[in-house]
Amino acid sequence: MCTRTVSALARGLEAAGIATVALVSNRPQAEAGRPPRALYCEFPLGRPLGRPGDAAWQRRVLDAAFALLPRRDGPVLADFGEAIHDEVDTPLACPLPPRRDPTEHPAIDEARGLRPAWERARARHGGTQVGRVVDAEGLPEAMRALVAVAEGAPWHEVEVAGGDFPTLLMDLRTYYEEAALGLSEHVPAARQAESWLYRETRAGDLVRAFYERVRQAEPAFPGLYYVIPASQVDEPLF
Repeated sequence: MCTRTVSALARGLEAAGIATVALVSNRPQAEAGRPPRALYCEFPLGRPLGRPGDAAWQRRVLDAAFALLPRRDGPVLADFGEAIHDEVDTPLACPLPPRRDPTEHPAIDEARGLRPAWERARARHGGTQVGRVVDAEGLPEAMRALVAVAEGAPWHEVEVAGGDFPTLLMDLRTYYEEAALGLSEHVPAARQAESWLYRETRAGDLVRAFYERVRQAEPAFPGLYYVIPASQVDEPLF
């Protein structure tokens, strides 16, 4: 949720008599949004409590945030005294599986080969976020719709799982990022698994090819912004 939305929600809750404190990672937006109380944390976006798996660090963040609750002189915007500068754009170093079926599309073959790594990650973390429109078992087959468009078929004439390309792409991204956790022996820096997917894998090549086909397509492709993160393209999406 963006800082401006958080700020608006916080003001609404305060008006109803509920004290709030927000954790924000974008200081200019917090200054513009003026939440009643906010703790600015110089952490990578998507990690509001800092380092994953570091309970002591996260406790310090929460203690600093809750310490602002008694303040009534708002809007209060305090700084957390420690920063995290991850190598966010350096792809994670993950070994990719060898080709199993040379007659299959490389991305589909790769997705099947990553299944054991994905299973390890699911067992380690006790669940998965894959399954919005297709589960891990069905994902490789569902990727044929992406292949068809990347190879020239009009996007609106291709049958896709759930009838929704952006949501299928979210399942693909989640599957690969979870598989990366199964391949890595440490918690990756923010966006490293994302960069690995889009820069190092055959699935990333497929998504880029799909994106190039639909970005200027007629009729206009809905949800172009959700095809590939803005941090992974060389020029603006629009």
